[in-house]
Amino acid sequence: MGAVLLDMKEISKEFPGVKALDHVSIHINDSEILALIGENGAGKSTLMKVLAGVYQPSNGQIFINGLPVTIEGPKHSQNLGISIIYQEFNLISQMSVAENIFIGREPRKIKGIIDRKQVKQETSKWLNRVGLKRVSPDTLITDLSVAEQQLVEIAKALSVNSKIIIMDEPTAALNDEETNKLLAIMKELKQQGMGVIFITHRLEEVLAVADSIAVLRDGKYIGSALVKDVTKDDMITMMVGRELSKLFPEKGNPSNDVLLEIKDVSVPNMLYNINFSVKRGEIVGIAGLMGSGKTELSKAIFGLYNNISGTVKVDSKSVKSPRGAIDAGIALVTDDRKSEGLVLGLSVYENLLLPSYRKISRFGVLQRRKKDEIVNRLVKELKIKVHDTKVEVRTLSGGNQQKVVLGKWLQMNPKVLILNEPTRGIDVGAKAEIYQIMKRLTEEGISIVMMSSEMPELLGLSNRILVMHEGRITAELNQVEATQEKIFYYASGGV
Repeated sequence: MGAVLLDMKEISKEFPGVKALDHVSIHINDSEILALIGENGAGKSTLMKVLAGVYQPSNGQIFINGLPVTIEGPKHSQNLGISIIYQEFNLISQMSVAENIFIGREPRKIKGIIDRKQVKQETSKWLNRVGLKRVSPDTLITDLSVAEQQLVEIAKALSVNSKIIIMDEPTAALNDEETNKLLAIMKELKQQGMGVIFITHRLEEVLAVADSIAVLRDGKYIGSALVKDVTKDDMITMMVGRELSKLFPEKGNPSNDVLLEIKDVSVPNMLYNINFSVKRGEIVGIAGLMGSGKTELSKAIFGLYNNISGTVKVDSKSVKSPRGAIDAGIALVTDDRKSEGLVLGLSVYENLLLPSYRKISRFGVLQRRKKDEIVNRLVKELKIKVHDTKVEVRTLSGGNQQKVVLGKWLQMNPKVLILNEPTRGIDVGAKAEIYQIMKRLTEEGISIVMMSSEMPELLGLSNRILVMHEGRITAELNQVEATQEKIFYYASGGV
């Protein structure tokens, strides 16, 4: 390894009532990829925001290239050679790629006029470097895929001559092919002498690309190690403070009673002749590659399409609208909790109660005692980590946000729970807790339809797996038949 690029020593950060970081120390060398890992709420993002100048540390010291620095803000951090790429991209969708990369620092001609020709030439150079040779500098950000936007963010970071690039969950919204491409680019950045700090929950990616790990837990530094010296189980133990020897609970035995029946369901240009049923207490996994129709199926079951044909029935009761779905006992947990599952500006308390206001109001008046009972019970049952339910839900970790989404539907006492990517972007400890919740719900007779891109999750939880390709179900596999190879074969269009 080369020289030390960054040394963060004894960094602490306190917010009112919360100690987010407690004497955390990490360092990274040039030509190194450091994976910063830990459960949601461990302090990873807070530590990186201190480095990016978003937060001022309560105490501690930062050294860059061996020299002590006080980072005064994001612009100062950037001038010091530090770039951070957040999960939510910092791009303006209605502006071009070139405008986004050079916003606020455009090359200018003598009279102060922006040199647009140079802007485009420089943009093309950086796009080529991250493998976006076919993207024009004039392309609007809104016309790019998520993966392409991710690479534009990296090009933007490179264009300011960064020596340290921080990537916060960069593969969370990418498919396997896009993920592999991004990991390859990270290796290239390392070969060019940069230091890459990589925040991820996907430990397979850590093993594939990182040189070293630093582990945080509950705002504290737990330890560091070279990746070649640790296993996935070692990392999990460091992250959660205990062994998760059994991540997936034992599968239950569903009854023979059919609860949900989908018959000849089609949505123009989306779904074609979908037929399946779900028994009471059964988990049916829905597998498929990106664009297979999994998300569309989840919305169709919930009655979100007006142009749907076919029938969706719960206990022989037809569902034709979202309100009808809720009344029939269907709950939908979407794959985008921030845009569709939660109202981020509202409190945990308000989010948990959203779907049930019709039920808990009396003559149009909400009963405070009843509301308090519901919220307190859900926080306890789901182990939602929050010091005060009146805080905005946006302040919670990803895993706890997901529990709030689950909780708001569970207090409706659903019969059928549709879970679209139930553990996307959350850590392994929170995953284990959500899996246990799912197990308990099936024991209570609730049926679960689970759309997931994670093969271990599908195989570990499902009683049956349906495979989708281009809006059609191409296979139904029982527990004995289901393997990763078979699922991928049918998901790719095999028959």
